[in-house]
Amino acid sequence: MIQHPAILSLLVSSVIISLMILYAGWHGLRIVRSWDLASGSEKQLRLERTTYLISTILGYSLFFQILSLFLYIFTADYLHGQFVGAMCAAGSLNANGFGYPVLILKIVTCLFAGAWLIINHADGKGYDYPLIRYKYALLLALVPFVVTETVLQFFYFGKLKANIITSCCGSLFSANTSGIGSDIVALPRVPMEIAFVAALVLTCLCGIFFLSKGKGGYLFAGASTLTFVIAIASLISFISLYIYALPTHHCPFCILQKEYGYVGYPLYATLLGAGICGLGVGALMPARKRQSLARTVMLFQRKLAAIALVLYLLFSLIVAYQMTFSALEF
Repeated sequence: MIQHPAILSLLVSSVIISLMILYAGWHGLRIVRSWDLASGSEKQLRLERTTYLISTILGYSLFFQILSLFLYIFTADYLHGQFVGAMCAAGSLNANGFGYPVLILKIVTCLFAGAWLIINHADGKGYDYPLIRYKYALLLALVPFVVTETVLQFFYFGKLKANIITSCCGSLFSANTSGIGSDIVALPRVPMEIAFVAALVLTCLCGIFFLSKGKGGYLFAGASTLTFVIAIASLISFISLYIYALPTHHCPFCILQKEYGYVGYPLYATLLGAGICGLGVGALMPARKRQSLARTVMLFQRKLAAIALVLYLLFSLIVAYQMTFSALEF
């Protein structure tokens, strides 16, 4: 099964991304330890030349790292027909013990990869590399997550066997089983709906305050991240019920299928984009202390906050449409 084209694409791209990030991390460590813009030494000049190459490599690598999340989910969904009992990606990911850990790692690395790309873009606006140490320190923290994800992904696909028996999404996301999915399913519907709306309102208020006053960047980033988590839980808890028009079907993966208009892709894309932009606002707060970036960063943060709010609005509109025109009634 590992010879499947989609699996090979994921594995090869993950290896290439990991090698590039390891290479960049090695040079990033040298930059963090030895960078001194005031020095005219040959070592400093080499570091300055290297940073252009590293930034370019990382720009492409981390962009494809974000795309790999959707390719991974698409591949898992495509393969579900190979396993007995699987109805969607939920069953494929449960075919062995590595599927869901890889998914979680991909979500985490995508969020922080997006934040790094935002920081790198801002750093390029300064004439004195104002965020050079900051962004490479973040890169060094990201390296082990990406490498671990690649290794676990090899284990996941390497251990997949056709026609093995796995669980369907109905049993995985059921209040009668144990696990994170079942814990979310067991949450009361009405309180979750209130929490979902409250989180969106809080994020909007924090965003409006930030856009008008230019203050509260960390608060907005925190509210945005909280909304991201609550929105994912809400998709499992109650939003999926309206999409499927079934009061017991909580699967977050079947919404990616043709029968439901592939509505899961715009839902997850807007949610991930909003989460990255919101996190980026907070990640850029230290840059305000840099004289060469103070004005530029503030404008960039406001753009990110506005994009995050628009994406959360689009997510909310899709959800509202699905709930309003669903055949399910409570």
